[in-house]
Amino acid sequence: MMAGQVRLGVNIDHVATVRNARGGAHPDPVRLARLAADAGADGITAHLREDRRHIRDADIERIRAEIDRPLNLEMAATAEMLAIALKVRPNAACLVPEKRQERTTEGGLDVVGQRAQLAPVVERLGGAGVRVSLFVEPDAAALDAAADLGAAIVELHTGSWCEALAAGDAGRAALEFDRLASGAARAAQLGLEVHAGHGLDYASAETIAGLAEIAELNIGHFLIGEALAVGLPETIRTMKAAIARGRRKAAA
Repeated sequence: MMAGQVRLGVNIDHVATVRNARGGAHPDPVRLARLAADAGADGITAHLREDRRHIRDADIERIRAEIDRPLNLEMAATAEMLAIALKVRPNAACLVPEKRQERTTEGGLDVVGQRAQLAPVVERLGGAGVRVSLFVEPDAAALDAAADLGAAIVELHTGSWCEALAAGDAGRAALEFDRLASGAARAAQLGLEVHAGHGLDYASAETIAGLAEIAELNIGHFLIGEALAVGLPETIRTMKAAIARGRRKAAA
C-alpha cells in the first residue's frame, strides 16, 4: 500500500560553507532556512560537524528558535554533540559517521561495529524526546541493528546509487536501487520510519519517491547549487513537484 506524501527536508549546510569561505555573516543560513520554509520545505536539516566547517553552534540555536519547521540535526555520536543536542532539543537527531578528511559523508554508520558507542547516545536522545535517526547503508545487518538499538528512523544512504547514475553505469545503478528498495521494505517491516538522502537531484528524487516506504527525503547540495541559478524558492518548488510526481506514478 502506498504511503502518503513524501516530506522534503532541506539541508542548508552549504549556505554556511559559502559564508565561511569569506568570513563574516553573509550569506546567512538561517535566512535561507526561512526562505526554504516559506517555499514549502517540510523540515530543515543541518550537520553540526566537530570541526565546524560550515554550520556553527549559533546557527543551530537560531534555526531552532526562529524557524517554524522541524529541525533535523545531523551529528556524530560523540559526547560533545550529545550535550549540544540535549540542550537544543531538535525534533530529530540523525547520527552520521564523520571523518575530518572527508568532503562530505561518505557512507552509512557501522551500526553493528559501533553498537556500544551508539547505544547510550540513542537512549539519551530518545529519553529527551528527540526522535533518533541512523544514517545507514541499505543492508539487513545495519537495519536490524538500528531497530535493536531503538532508533525511530533510518535514513538510507543513496550516494552509491546516485554515483552510478551520474557515471551512466545502468547495471550498477539498477543493483544499487534494488538494494535501496529491499532495504526500505525491511526497515518498514522492522517498524522503522524510512528516510533517504545523499546525492539526490530532481530525477533521482522522483524515482526514489516511488518507493512506498519512503516518508522523507533530505537534500542539500543539489538544491543549494541549483539555487544559484534560479533561486532557492523555485528550486524547492521544482523538487517538491518532482517528488510528488514520483509518488503519483508509483501509485497509478
